[in-house]
Amino acid sequence: MEVEHFRTIYHMFVAALCVFVISTVAVDLIDQGRLVLEFDLLVYTFGKLGTVAWSWTLLFVYTLLVPYKLFSFWGSLYPKSKHKLLLSACVGTILLVSQTCALCIFPIYVVKHYQLPPSSSFIVSLEQIRFFMKSYSFLRETIPVVLQDGSKGKNTPIPALSSYLYFLFCPTLIYRESYPRTPYIRWKYVAKNFAQFLGCVFFVYFTLVTLCIPVFKNMNKQPFSTKTLVLSFFHATLPGTFVLLISFFALLHCWLNAFAEMLRFADRMFYKDWWNSTSFSNYYRTWNVVVHDWLYYYVYQDLLWLMKKRFRTVVMLSVFLMSASAHEYVLTLSLGFFYPVMFCLFTIFGVCFNIMMNDNRTSPVWNVMVWTFLFIGQGIQLCLYSQEWYAQIHCPLTEKTFWGLITPRSWSCPL
Repeated sequence: MEVEHFRTIYHMFVAALCVFVISTVAVDLIDQGRLVLEFDLLVYTFGKLGTVAWSWTLLFVYTLLVPYKLFSFWGSLYPKSKHKLLLSACVGTILLVSQTCALCIFPIYVVKHYQLPPSSSFIVSLEQIRFFMKSYSFLRETIPVVLQDGSKGKNTPIPALSSYLYFLFCPTLIYRESYPRTPYIRWKYVAKNFAQFLGCVFFVYFTLVTLCIPVFKNMNKQPFSTKTLVLSFFHATLPGTFVLLISFFALLHCWLNAFAEMLRFADRMFYKDWWNSTSFSNYYRTWNVVVHDWLYYYVYQDLLWLMKKRFRTVVMLSVFLMSASAHEYVLTLSLGFFYPVMFCLFTIFGVCFNIMMNDNRTSPVWNVMVWTFLFIGQGIQLCLYSQEWYAQIHCPLTEKTFWGLITPRSWSCPL
């Protein structure tokens, strides 16, 4: 954002948000004769925030105390225990059961039982995955040290709870006992990032209300045709691209930088210049550095070690499968239906493009192709998920069966 020509792109998006607001105000004045500015959709999608708050608090308290206390208990007894394997098996079983109940079953129960709307469900599911990744990183980094020292009969110092608490909030998924710190907090910078994040929320809202809902709301009531489907794909390309770029800026720039500043966390490498990618392999590495590092160190490298550095392709596909499953899980839980569009795009086309468009492709033409496929992919996702959302409303299931729940309603919705 310090580069002038890059700030110009930022200003263009701010101008686009202003146009959305002005057009909404103008339509209200012309149609209603007064300023309405209804935010019904925004209020609905972020509804039941009280439930989100108390469920998040329980997830946080569990993640802070249970894995840490179990590790501390095991770490203090392991060096002098005569039954190291039995001790590890008992503590590991308790940890596995508690992690399954608290970080797997509980968030799903909250979302389904309390019927949380999409954005509230999105918050719960993302925090569920974040806490799982954080606790896994803490245990993955500390347990090998205890095992190594314990085999020599040495006691390992247990990390301070304050270090683990700081890690749960700082914008990284790789646990360290200390991180580079900035000398002070720039509160104006924090306020600016939160304000920009809020602006992004309204930008996405206006994009959906203006460009998407009028098109897809009544689509299932019209006769189906291939022409209509193809046109709707390309109609969704522009708003899909807006949602992609604004979500990236809101989460990976504004949100993470705000928390990094408040915690004086100095490492701000949350993403790299993914927009210059000439290959999908580079795009995957640079789009979200925070998650990529976790997948690389704890999934890719560990699987490669288990495979004795063989079957690299199988390991790479396993990483893709895990990432795609996590993304699709969040969407399924948030939207309330199973429609694996992102999963198929990720595991089929994403893998193919990753192999075909590798790091040897350096021509600017390949950058154009990366952007082209991103535009088309976002259009397909937004179109199909929007169709299914309204199909679920217009054609509710009369009888809940397994195949009825996993089969997209947009495929069988009667006209």
